[in-house]
Amino acid sequence: MTIGPFYPVLRPLDQDGDLTVVNGIATGARGQIVDLAGRVLKPDGTPAAGARVEIWQANAAGRYAHPADMSGVPLDPGFQGFGVQLADAEGRYRFRTVKPGAYRIPDGRVRTPHIHFDVQGRTSRIVSQMFVPGEPLNASDFLLKASEAPDTLIARKLQPPPGTADILALEWDIVLVAA
Repeated sequence: MTIGPFYPVLRPLDQDGDLTVVNGIATGARGQIVDLAGRVLKPDGTPAAGARVEIWQANAAGRYAHPADMSGVPLDPGFQGFGVQLADAEGRYRFRTVKPGAYRIPDGRVRTPHIHFDVQGRTSRIVSQMFVPGEPLNASDFLLKASEAPDTLIARKLQPPPGTADILALEWDIVLVAA
């Protein structure tokens, strides 16, 4: 996949794994909280320790914090929109974000909720999109349908931790390709 039209032009000063809080903004992000975790793996299945994992996405209303997003949908000042994590020794990463909203593209088609990933290992890089499981629009999303292995692009839904039933817990592993 390509990096897409909404890769951040100006990255937020607050670049961490929690996209639901922006430094200096009293209110948090609007929308359903998502606990997104997974592993970055090398082609042989071993952890890609230290891999840089970047994500960016639309807010809960379907708007990117990008000057090219002319949708007219309001921005969410409490939503970071971009995050960075380094995979730990076991290849694990974790982000706290919101469930992205669907949005209409200029040709009239509607994109299903998804999160963009740019993952860089020592000698390889993968740019992809992760899709939210159970979304009705998954069946008609042109990029998901064009994939040779669409099931690998859909995250796995997990049970949320006790006492957090309103959180959407997702897991998505990323396998880097050999350079």
